[in-house]
Amino acid sequence: MASEVVKKEESLNLKITNKSHVKPEENIGKKEYQLVTFDLPYLAFYYNQKLLVYMGEDFEGMVQKLKIGLGVVLKEFHQLAGKLGKDEEGVFRVEYDDDMLGVEVIEAVAEEIGVDDLTVAESTSNLKELIPYSGILNLEGMHRPLLAVQLTKLVDGLAMGLAFNHAVLDGTATWQFMTSWAEICSGAPSTSASPFLDRTKARNTRVKLDLTLPEPKNPPTSNSEAKPEPVLRDTIFKFSESKIDKIKSTINENPPSDGSKPFSTFQALSTHVWRHVTHARNLKPEDYTVFTVFADCRKRVEPPMPETYFGNLIQAIFTVTAAGLLTAQPPQFGASLIQKAIEAHNAKAIDERNKEWESAPKIFEFKDAGVNCVAVGSSPRFKVYDIDFGWGKPENVRSGTNNKFDGMIYLYPGKSGGRSIDVELTLEPEAMGRLEQDKDFLLEALN
Repeated sequence: MASEVVKKEESLNLKITNKSHVKPEENIGKKEYQLVTFDLPYLAFYYNQKLLVYMGEDFEGMVQKLKIGLGVVLKEFHQLAGKLGKDEEGVFRVEYDDDMLGVEVIEAVAEEIGVDDLTVAESTSNLKELIPYSGILNLEGMHRPLLAVQLTKLVDGLAMGLAFNHAVLDGTATWQFMTSWAEICSGAPSTSASPFLDRTKARNTRVKLDLTLPEPKNPPTSNSEAKPEPVLRDTIFKFSESKIDKIKSTINENPPSDGSKPFSTFQALSTHVWRHVTHARNLKPEDYTVFTVFADCRKRVEPPMPETYFGNLIQAIFTVTAAGLLTAQPPQFGASLIQKAIEAHNAKAIDERNKEWESAPKIFEFKDAGVNCVAVGSSPRFKVYDIDFGWGKPENVRSGTNNKFDGMIYLYPGKSGGRSIDVELTLEPEAMGRLEQDKDFLLEALN
């Protein structure tokens, strides 16, 4: 089961009022798309969950507009209206046919919750009720929709909870879909960029996997057998433009003498978080700590793939060091490790990683990112606050509880725009408490 990234509290008193399915508004026929080496490792992850919160009074009108727009946008993004399947040789694929159910749309009402309640920094158990498919493995996409949407009526707005099958698409493809859906709902005659659907252009090795869904676990017969899941805390730290600029300029004050490039905003912020989280964990100096980033490979592969490539085209990049080294050395040390690991991940390295995986496929679990790790998914480059369906930009954007573990980070652009960045971080409660008191981490002297 997924770790419960929540504090225990009252239920939302949420009532589900309707369930329906949305299909592409025109018949498309039978389509099949082989899953490739970039997709397959995520079959044992959970559905990727997002929550967007909007102000608005006309809930029924908003829902109607969203469903109509979804039917239009699914013509191009029809894979999300399909299912996972296998061909006759046992190779996984996305299958679409016009008689399939399509995307699941759940409508609900939460009478006592307002938009402001969903813009607080700390995640609550409320999130779990607002986003579908908590604890559902991507492999279950063989029997259920690849996209589920829950639209919940709030006192003064709408909460849009989304669950995307991560074996089918990554963050870049997710936000391209969301942008396209919003464009259609806002009155655009067509989407600004069509998805590039041929996954085999990125990798065409056919990998057969013998995967089946795990059997439901029997409940433990005695209390001694029951192992409680760790309760983690999930908090958003908002770094303003001035704080981001300070982190970046400080780390670039003493550039490395080996002539490497200045550190990017991502490298500077990642180092800042990695060092301070490592300190907050009270690790021994000799303990290893791993930094992991799920990097977009669209421009790294040979030949490069278009930005609109629809699928997974990410790989995890790892770097490791001793906790004592990371925290005792100046921040340039950690930034240099991250920079070198990212720059070394070129087309040759990607190809070697794929060949190694194809020779002995390993299905990762979402928490396999490394010991004492800080792992970054998502990117502040995704324009999540531009997702406007015709009633304004979202008041808040964040991730659900799936695929979260101690040290997982989702980066989003800050709502205030510019160079501000939100760091959504999951940690054990003791470490989170220490991090929240760390004035150097918070850069309290700056706005």
